[in-house]
Amino acid sequence: MDYQYVLFDLDGTITESEPGIVNSVCYALDKMRIAVENKADLKKFIGPPLVDSMKCFYGMSQKEAEQAVVYYREYYAEKGIFENAVYDGFTEAAQRLKDAGKVLAVATSKPEKYAKRIAEHFGFSDLFAGIYGASMDGSRLNKSDVIRYALEALQIDETLKTAVLMVGDREHDVLGAKENGIDCMGVLYGYGNKKELETAGAKYIAESTLQIADLVLA
Repeated sequence: MDYQYVLFDLDGTITESEPGIVNSVCYALDKMRIAVENKADLKKFIGPPLVDSMKCFYGMSQKEAEQAVVYYREYYAEKGIFENAVYDGFTEAAQRLKDAGKVLAVATSKPEKYAKRIAEHFGFSDLFAGIYGASMDGSRLNKSDVIRYALEALQIDETLKTAVLMVGDREHDVLGAKENGIDCMGVLYGYGNKKELETAGAKYIAESTLQIADLVLA
């Protein structure tokens, strides 16, 4: 590999965010008068844009899904955002990449202001040249849009795209990378699985946080 820029997803790649997201979704569904029989089923909300998931999994209209996201943020902004933990070994792996001269950035479907708060709270913001996420108004929502936004912010043009690698745990990361003409490494310790990532077209697969650095620097 000869990648100079490495973009990282946040949920399921940098942080183990299941508790906060699941609790926030549960809160939102309760406000929408939807009963949740098994909270474990809500793990499917980790990764994709929330509006899309509300529509897909609960048959909500666009307006209903947007209201559910408002409720979600009520809980998430106060409690869920920090019901979270950095994966073991990630900081070490990212530091190795940075020390090797790689430019690191975050590209997440989570609202950017939340992503920045998480990075500051857990002490990993200094590892990254930038933290790029979705907009609160929904104008920048899906992973493809966020990656494009990150590439523009980092001043990466078409001639540099072969030097960019996206790292994420779900098919949305892989597909978003492909739409922007860059390669993607899937990780197996997050919320996706090998079949999902390979079917989407991940070029590499890492089984652990430390293996990300091993593969990039090999």
